[in-house]
Amino acid sequence: MKILLGGIVALIIGIVGLIGWWTDFVLVIKGVIPILLVLGGALALYLGIEEVKTESPAKEGTTPQVETEKKS
Repeated sequence: MKILLGGIVALIIGIVGLIGWWTDFVLVIKGVIPILLVLGGALALYLGIEEVKTESPAKEGTTPQVETEKKS
């Protein structure tokens, strides 16, 4: 029950804060979005390069042979 009441109080304070500091909130969002886009783009680029690296041997036919014999 205490968690529910704490959540309601936090929600009300958050709404009041957004209304009171709306311009500051928008300013922060304007500053954070480009940074997130740059970091997300860099991550996507890195993952794309890694994917190309892992697919390259498979396309050339130089995949390592899997050992089919069981070792005793």
